[in-house]
Amino acid sequence: MTSASRSACDFVAPHVRALPKSGIRAFFDIVASRRDVISLGIGEPDFATPWHIRARVIEAVEAGATRYTSNLGTPELRREIAAYVERSYGVSYDWQSEALVTVGVSEAFDIAFRATLSPGDEVLYHEPCFVAYAPLIRTTHAVPVPVATRRGDQFRVRVEDLERAVTPRTRALFLSYPNNPTGATLRREDVEALAAFARRHNLLVYSDEVYSELTYEGERVSIASLPGMKERTIFLNGFSKAWSMTGFRLGFVCAPPDLTDAMMKIHQYGMMCASSISQAAGFEALRAGDGDVRAMRDSYALRRNYIVGSLNEMGLDCFTPSGAFYVFPCIRSTGLSSEAFALRLLNEDNVACVPGTAFGACGEGFVRCSYATGMKQLKTAMERMGAFVARQRA
Repeated sequence: MTSASRSACDFVAPHVRALPKSGIRAFFDIVASRRDVISLGIGEPDFATPWHIRARVIEAVEAGATRYTSNLGTPELRREIAAYVERSYGVSYDWQSEALVTVGVSEAFDIAFRATLSPGDEVLYHEPCFVAYAPLIRTTHAVPVPVATRRGDQFRVRVEDLERAVTPRTRALFLSYPNNPTGATLRREDVEALAAFARRHNLLVYSDEVYSELTYEGERVSIASLPGMKERTIFLNGFSKAWSMTGFRLGFVCAPPDLTDAMMKIHQYGMMCASSISQAAGFEALRAGDGDVRAMRDSYALRRNYIVGSLNEMGLDCFTPSGAFYVFPCIRSTGLSSEAFALRLLNEDNVACVPGTAFGACGEGFVRCSYATGMKQLKTAMERMGAFVARQRA
């Protein structure tokens, strides 16, 4: 092939060309073209960002606080992050050397992968899960190894399944609880078993806890808080979900100094720093936003109870999730695949949900529905979905 005959596609790196596009985004390209659709698909809070946080942004802009910050983030925000993690998760981090402010939690796990993985390394992760983990692992030329979770276990990953997947090339374990898309959470005994597994195999642990503030029942336990785990855990979190700050694109990562320094090197060259205005908002959220989180969590809990009851009443088996703002009902009783169910529900009744297969192969037979929408819309959506399900069984 001569240089003159190359197409633009030929210049795309083969490992990037092989990456699939997000199953969520592909589906919602269809939704965007439709009117009168009630969307239960997007994982974004329906609440406005609390006013005092927005007011802090206005103050920052008016004060001219619009310049670059330290690569690590502003000292004020990092101090607040360290204090928040200690009081909320029981893990003590040094704000100067063990905390890094990122552009959303997505950048946090991206730089965590790039700072710690080499070609051929294997990373165990549980499915169903957020769509970005495996593709971003692949961009490092490492190998994502999915471990299926099951409805019968309330989608908690089992150590015995991890043991069957571990090999001499396994370098790390990725955990994301409360889970997107299932809403599953882990009990203390589950976290303790996973910590023992990681120590036994000398694994690094990435723990995405961005939904942890949205835990409705039970004890919230971070794996980083357990004996011998802080030293081998990269703790990932952000502001989008609990404080309804998705557009601010603000996250953070806490880890031992050597790991934080390695991630900071990638961050400083790729991003330089998170937005100074967003960092001012994050400081205000952590300083005075606990009441906002409680109010939103209480509202989500009421919606969760309603949607779980409605789905079970229409004959779609759905366990009650303990976290996040998603339900993951089983739709096998309709005789439809996940994709067919979601597409037909959209086309026939103007309700959008996400096929379970967008979150991994073991998501077949399920769909994800978000209850981060108003109760009035939820009720209408459940009425429409109930009618749709009834027609499939007629």
